[in-house]
Amino acid sequence: MNQLSTVRGLLTRNLRQSGIFIAFALIILLFTALTGGQLLVPQNISNMVVQNSYILILAIGMVVIIIAGHIDLSVGSVVAATGAIAGVLMVQQNVPWPLAVLITLVVGGLIGAWQGYWVAYFGIPAFIVTLAGMLVFRAVTLIVLGNQGIGPFPGPVRTLSNGFLPGFLGNVGLGPLGGADIFTLLVAIAAIVGIVFSQWRTRMGRQKYGQVVDALPLFVAKLTFAGLLVLAIAVQLARFKNLPYVLILLAVLVMGYSTLAGKTVFGRHVYAIGGNIHAASLSGIKVKPVTFWLFVNMGVLSALAGIIFAGRLNQAGPTAGNGFELDAIAAAFIGGAAVQGGVGRIVGALTGGLIIAVINSGMSLIGSPSERVQLVKGLVLLAAVAFDIWTKRRAASGRGGGPDKAEKPAPSTYMGLPVPAEMLGGSTDTKAAPTATASPPVSR
Repeated sequence: MNQLSTVRGLLTRNLRQSGIFIAFALIILLFTALTGGQLLVPQNISNMVVQNSYILILAIGMVVIIIAGHIDLSVGSVVAATGAIAGVLMVQQNVPWPLAVLITLVVGGLIGAWQGYWVAYFGIPAFIVTLAGMLVFRAVTLIVLGNQGIGPFPGPVRTLSNGFLPGFLGNVGLGPLGGADIFTLLVAIAAIVGIVFSQWRTRMGRQKYGQVVDALPLFVAKLTFAGLLVLAIAVQLARFKNLPYVLILLAVLVMGYSTLAGKTVFGRHVYAIGGNIHAASLSGIKVKPVTFWLFVNMGVLSALAGIIFAGRLNQAGPTAGNGFELDAIAAAFIGGAAVQGGVGRIVGALTGGLIIAVINSGMSLIGSPSERVQLVKGLVLLAAVAFDIWTKRRAASGRGGGPDKAEKPAPSTYMGLPVPAEMLGGSTDTKAAPTATASPPVSR
């Protein structure tokens, strides 16, 4: 009976951790069947990445904001404002595009600093500050553009948004699939090796802290599935126009922010603040500076998304960015971020963004009207949050393999600082409030 309970707990825990990926796979299978396979043709996969790259960039920054217990409603307007500024610099003022990009990113950081000051140091809730920012920066966009579009953008900016890597090593035959770019396939193999190495280190870290890990066959099966998925996507991209530049940019951002969130002191502070801001403050964490820099970071990522979006359209327009904040927030929550803060992963937010991309593309291919697309995305968001709350209630009640039955809790503090499960390679599905300890405050 005890073994049966342990197996049930293991399956439930993996469902909580991997539910988003299972849902992603089911949504892909559904739309593949509905579109007669058109969803997974090489050109459509490439288009999904390119056309939704700016939403994925925003989702990376948004999930970090949400982990800290805040929200940013202004990112769509900041995308429009920074895209407009980039257009004025590159098109009207003839500023060299690298300098114009740098200036635009700095402006995005200043916008984030403006909002971060009111949230962190003045104490106004982020919801109110960014709601005001949504209105203010939309007005700034109209003022800068004079209610008209600016274009065309320089070729390198358009290439970053829409371009693909050239074939460096030629093609290789894949039988009935035709030719595929060798360099793209090699990049995919390197990515798979990196995933395996990273997951193995995470497994070793969890075992070091005495946490329950998956049985080795299950662990190998999960890695095999992930590797085959990456390879399948890479083969389709290699058959079309190789790797999009924006996909490379996204990969760099995901690796960088995953390291920041899971392996650094700053990332530990972000999770601690979202888990329990009072305990984090008592533990010596400087809450205000951390919050301030989170919004600066969000401003820079919004500016980057604004440049990419304007480059893809080859024009900075007054209506750019409409609804982007909703898609970014939805991606973060669908990807497993907790409404109360303290829980979330970069990879989860990226997966949530890809779910939205698949829904947009799949429903477009079957000819669904825009109102039906919005309906489906709203229902998916509601279902994701409902599932998250349901699994946490089961864990809190001790059913379904919660920590009190199937898992050994990880240490909650280290040197007087709260340590989130992500830092130990543990589960991210249970939000444990960090506790203040008697250790002296740590000055950072």
